[in-house]
Amino acid sequence: MMDSDSILHDKIVEYMTKLSNGTPSMIPTKQHAPSTSYEKQKEQCVKYFDQWTETDQVEFVENLISRMCHYQHGHINSYLKPMLQRDFITVLPARGLDHIAENILSFLDARSLCAAELVCKEWYRVISDGMLWKKLMERMVRTDSLWKGLSERRGWIQYLFKNKPSDGMLPPDSFYRSLYPQIIQDIETIESNWRCGHHGLQRIHCHSETSKGVYCLQYDDEKIISGLRDNTIKIWDKNTLECKNVLTGHTGSVLCLQYDDKVIITGSSDSTVRVWDVGTGEMLNTLIHHCEAVLHLRFTNGMMVTCSKDRSIAVWDMSTSTDITLRRVLVGHRAAVNVVDFDDKYIVSASGDRTIKVRSILLFLSFGVRLSFPILSQMGTISSNTKSSFRPSSLLCCSRLTEIPPSFAHPGLNAEYRLCATRWLPTNQLLALPLQSAPY
Repeated sequence: MMDSDSILHDKIVEYMTKLSNGTPSMIPTKQHAPSTSYEKQKEQCVKYFDQWTETDQVEFVENLISRMCHYQHGHINSYLKPMLQRDFITVLPARGLDHIAENILSFLDARSLCAAELVCKEWYRVISDGMLWKKLMERMVRTDSLWKGLSERRGWIQYLFKNKPSDGMLPPDSFYRSLYPQIIQDIETIESNWRCGHHGLQRIHCHSETSKGVYCLQYDDEKIISGLRDNTIKIWDKNTLECKNVLTGHTGSVLCLQYDDKVIITGSSDSTVRVWDVGTGEMLNTLIHHCEAVLHLRFTNGMMVTCSKDRSIAVWDMSTSTDITLRRVLVGHRAAVNVVDFDDKYIVSASGDRTIKVRSILLFLSFGVRLSFPILSQMGTISSNTKSSFRPSSLLCCSRLTEIPPSFAHPGLNAEYRLCATRWLPTNQLLALPLQSAPY
């Protein structure tokens, strides 16, 4: 049986070789009817070909292709190319896998999505049913601040980030497709205005008998809140630019402010921090801690940080607008602390002493944290191998500590504060942080 297969293989190769070595007119094409002998021999070849294993078939075809000329290779390539292509976007929905086809196309940008719509009706249907223009806009809003701001200002964010309801109240995909070019036009206009300096100028005149300037402000789509040197906070209508309310109570210039949807918190050169109701303007709370002007403040998620000309930073717990308690006092700057900010990991402050200090919030909240890093303050001496164990209310340190000089005494501190933070230094220097604490 093997001998007969080998003889047949040689005959087929010999026949195909004759075809490949002949003139182009000898190559069978659709334009020329095949000869009778070719049909008989082809039938016999196919019959034996079908009896071989897949590996033998591949080896045989490779042998044939290697004997063909370049012209024939071109014909074979043209024949195989469409056979090797797979329209998976059409095939997947036919097998009930629409979500996979939609997920694949959801990674396209706007130009590619437009081109995909033109491939065929099935691709257009997948894009339309999958709301891919809506998903593209949602992706842009999540990743681009300009898109996010524009969506809020124009109001079309109300149509995003919503699942398709059963009642069909969500606009069709064609709505988002027509909206997309309008958004692009708005963005191009904004960028052109920035490049060319085109803008509309409106002025709010804050004149009063004692007004000598505006120190701080914050605004949103409805209002502008400003802190003035005349000790007042003024709330202005963003659209009409008219003054809606004047908050009084500070006895010094209002140097900093921040507000959210419930309260306005202000800091003043009168050394106080005051809390106001953002709707009524009623004063809700007054915090007295700093001994000099409060230069900056930030608050979020139940925590507030203030900084002052007295060179200290105060960390506050905000349970409610009327229940705000001091958690920690941070010192270390040698001049007024002009600005402070924080997130869930760090408190960062900048001072007139030409330094920016970064403090880890975890050191204030964690128990049993090990500290071992350099410090700059000259408060005493400790051995070079000292390690310290930090806890919120105290710090135990196996080291020799000299008496803290009186110049370190902070005017805002009292007997309730204890020495509770030391850190190791290669230069045998010690930092002492006064923190509000109670013994365990």
